[in-house]
Amino acid sequence: MSVESVQETELQSGARLLIQALIEQEVEVVFGYPGGAVLPIYDALFQQNSIRHILVRHEQAAVHAAEGYARSTGKVGCVLVTSGPGATNAVTGLTDALMDSIPVVCLTGQVPTHLIGNDAFQEADTTGITRPCTKHNYLVKDVNELARQVHEGFYVARNGRPGPVVIDLPKDILQTEGRYTERAQVRHRSYRPQVQPDQERIQDAVKMIAQARRPIVYYGGGVINSGDKATQELRKLVKATGMPCTSTLMGLGAYPGSDPQFLGMLGMHGTYEANLAMYNCDVMINLGARFDDRVTGKLSEFSPNSKKIHVDIDPSSINKSVMVDLPVIGDVGETLEALNQAWDENGHSLDQEGLKSWWSQIEEWRARHCLSYRQESEEIKPQHAIRRLYELTKDKDVYFTTEVGQHQMWAAQYIKFEAPHRWMTSGGLGTMGYGLPAALGVQVAHPESLVIDVAGEASILMNIQEMSTLAQYKLPVKIFIVNNQWMGMVRQWQELLHGGRYSESYTDSLPDFVKLAESFGATGIRCTKAAELDDAIQRMVDTPGPVIFDCCVTQNENCFPMIPSGAAHYEMLLGPDDRAGRPISEEGMVLV
Repeated sequence: MSVESVQETELQSGARLLIQALIEQEVEVVFGYPGGAVLPIYDALFQQNSIRHILVRHEQAAVHAAEGYARSTGKVGCVLVTSGPGATNAVTGLTDALMDSIPVVCLTGQVPTHLIGNDAFQEADTTGITRPCTKHNYLVKDVNELARQVHEGFYVARNGRPGPVVIDLPKDILQTEGRYTERAQVRHRSYRPQVQPDQERIQDAVKMIAQARRPIVYYGGGVINSGDKATQELRKLVKATGMPCTSTLMGLGAYPGSDPQFLGMLGMHGTYEANLAMYNCDVMINLGARFDDRVTGKLSEFSPNSKKIHVDIDPSSINKSVMVDLPVIGDVGETLEALNQAWDENGHSLDQEGLKSWWSQIEEWRARHCLSYRQESEEIKPQHAIRRLYELTKDKDVYFTTEVGQHQMWAAQYIKFEAPHRWMTSGGLGTMGYGLPAALGVQVAHPESLVIDVAGEASILMNIQEMSTLAQYKLPVKIFIVNNQWMGMVRQWQELLHGGRYSESYTDSLPDFVKLAESFGATGIRCTKAAELDDAIQRMVDTPGPVIFDCCVTQNENCFPMIPSGAAHYEMLLGPDDRAGRPISEEGMVLV
């Protein structure tokens, strides 16, 4: 008898209760790796056909794959790992998901209840270890509570500010019989995120915006997490008011990247115009962003003359690092809808003379062309490689993931995202090795789409074993390695901030990536000349199955603009010969 056919009132094993709960939660795929403590679950998986299991090669990769799946679909990602090292290997992925607010439920095996605390084989204090790196975690102690706690876990993961949840499952609980609890019968006792904003705060916000002469909309990943309504209402607000807007790394795609009102990404490697607009604005509307240190730079110099409105569903994010004038607690989609409605009903409009002057100043900053570069020799500039990758794929159904480093920042700068859920990268934790397994998860979710992992030669080696997973499931992920033979961002900081003392940042003894690809049954492509780049990229796109593209680029290129750590927005470095600091007018405006 299949798991699906079991009547809800019948006694059944904890493992079968778990599978039934996952089915009711509409889980389509689980990324996992088996072990002794979870064999009852794998036995139950074998006896059903509703849930697909993807066998990864490392538990960290399982969580990153679930993150890619979740971020590209808006659904909860699901992970299954065994006890002890299976759970501890998942910690990096869980922390990554917590930092970037990604909904993931991780099912971990545990030793039998009577052995917990006895240092049993493959035992670890999973709930203790994961408490700081999850939104919530559970240790199931009663088989009759198992289904309820699974439903609660999915509710916690997806509602409010999304995040990872661990459900620790002792082996004896999985083997004991109990009764199923339907999802409709489960209501969390205490967790009730505030979704609807306070209407008085909405009225105060539109009045504050209407009085602005130099406004800016600053949005983050919370807009994408909120769903399609949020992205639609964001576009409506920006167009209705005529304001400029800028995005965090995680928010890219929430507003069309090619629209002239979009100033580009802000922050440490953001654009000149976005950062100076943030510094000089008089009213800032923060939508679903958390004032990350890579965005704010020097806190005492962060938008010092602006009134700040902060919209967030997570009250703990309000006034955490930047004190704001008007906090608005609520779902960003619902709040944007309320803001747009109040703006229209009250007949508000911005000071057109002030807005015209503001845009005139922004265009002067934009005219610096801070992302320009010179591709003059046969050597491929890394900026050129990523820009051509974008140009040759922008009309396709394409999803991008990245590893972490210079290539990640160049991808954020040169790829224009027109829609949400197309950009998967590790923001808060900066996890090398994220991109390949995340691309795996995206490809599982979107089997007919083009999925590209923009990688560095150092980062890609962190989880290169997942090439085996691509081969097993015939997943045609394209890995575009920007190969400069350095840990590029480490080398850049050593050059600029540590006197050129390149300590352990050169990657010696790299593999032959073409032969490596072939050893996994994939296709390998190497390109060393700029004149051959377009044809090679096209060949990568057109090649069936997984591809490793080894793009050999100039070795010593730095990623600019750059705000040195702890510096102010106006202290950007625009190139190797640039010096921090910009002239400031008597009115406090940073000038070109």
